[in-house]
Amino acid sequence: MSAARLQTLLGLHDEELLQILGSDPIAVITGEEDLRPEVRILLQLIEENPPPHVWLRTGNPSPLQRLLQHDFTGFEDALADYNERGFIIRGRGPSRPASGP
Repeated sequence: MSAARLQTLLGLHDEELLQILGSDPIAVITGEEDLRPEVRILLQLIEENPPPHVWLRTGNPSPLQRLLQHDFTGFEDALADYNERGFIIRGRGPSRPASGP
């Protein structure tokens, strides 16, 4: 289990991974962060069924925003909702009825 694997599965930029872990590049490169419970838990949550990268950046607050704010419970709730309902894309305005032939 590794921070690099977490970064790949979630499609995180380097700066995002560092902020989520509250870490520095050297700690990630040397593997120090691989032993953190947050890394292990997040990998266990997403490894079997990783969500699409776009899901991480969708919503308000988005799952990514929750991770960046260290709201791991909120991220886990969002992930549970995704696993239960899937990735739902909502329209921006009222839907129009289909026009006739």
